[in-house]
Amino acid sequence: MIRICFIIDKLNRGGAERQFIELVKGFDRRRFTVSVIVLGHGGDLRPDLENQHDLDIYTVPRKKLLPTPAFLTRLYRVLKHIRPSLMYGFMGGTNEICLLMGRFVGARVIWGIRNSNMDLAHYGWTSRLLFTTGALLSRHVDLIIVNSSAGRDHHASHGYASEKMVVIPNGINTTTFFPDQKAGHAFRSTMGIGENEILIGHVGRIDPMKDHETFLRAASLISNQRSDLRFLCVGDGEIHYRERLRRLSRELGLEKNLLWTGMIEDMTAVYNGIDILTSSSSFGEGFPNVIGEAMACGRICVVTYVGDSSLIVGETGEVVPPRDPHALVDAWEKVLVLSLNDRMARGEAARKRILDTFTTAHLVRNTSEHLLAVVERGV
Repeated sequence: MIRICFIIDKLNRGGAERQFIELVKGFDRRRFTVSVIVLGHGGDLRPDLENQHDLDIYTVPRKKLLPTPAFLTRLYRVLKHIRPSLMYGFMGGTNEICLLMGRFVGARVIWGIRNSNMDLAHYGWTSRLLFTTGALLSRHVDLIIVNSSAGRDHHASHGYASEKMVVIPNGINTTTFFPDQKAGHAFRSTMGIGENEILIGHVGRIDPMKDHETFLRAASLISNQRSDLRFLCVGDGEIHYRERLRRLSRELGLEKNLLWTGMIEDMTAVYNGIDILTSSSSFGEGFPNVIGEAMACGRICVVTYVGDSSLIVGETGEVVPPRDPHALVDAWEKVLVLSLNDRMARGEAARKRILDTFTTAHLVRNTSEHLLAVVERGV
């Protein structure tokens, strides 16, 4: 039995956190004993873990991103109790902590990297410090799991140890995310979307990397050509940036045909209510979950050449350069001119692509095999 301890910063609702939940729940308990250390209290997704009776959850609060001696002491005591063979840092500045504490308790260390070409100018000095420090420390890690080829290439080009890296794409829960016409109709009715209206949706936190501005400018351009389109932005973010985008949407004349919903719990209904899912990200993406989830629900996706987005959609969607609203409009129009039968065929092909390549089962199996290989190398 292999003891693995995951360390995650928080369990708030988000794509990376949902991947974490799926991975932890999926491990074969005949081979792995799983523990989780969370560096913050609460979180919308914490009940999903607490409902799992075959894993232990510990909270070791971290008040600052850079660890204090008191925090490290508390964490050390918990780890001595767990006695892990493997420590896996999942996100939120946990990789460096895993390396430090792993050496103290004699555990092998796995790092998780979940982004690609992050534009760190948009974020604080601590993010830049962690990125640089990570490159220096990466050679001392036993394995680095990257969720995208783009992420691997970007980090390797900035000094991260490429020989320690393996790409394991995210896994989509195709039981949770599936075509559900009834749920889609109910969502559209709730949102006031007409039966003959086309709903183009953007799903993701309101953050510079998601480039809502390009989405809004494209929406304004195509709205001048067609009157049957509605637009949807699902997600939340920092209040000042959010208000800036809403001001832009008003300046672009989108008040009547654009909805801002904030966070929505039932995302399966959202994806089924959308006609076209759009990812307009301009940097930073690794494997965008929203694309895979929408495809699992049988939706056509229009995405940018950022991260592994183009690899995920393959031939089932449309791919455009980032920061180009005119290209986004052209891609939407390519989808809009398809017949209903052709759209349905594309949607079925999208779900099949997820089933064949990017399921939770793929994620768990691939991760388990690589973790077992790390243990065997140390025997």
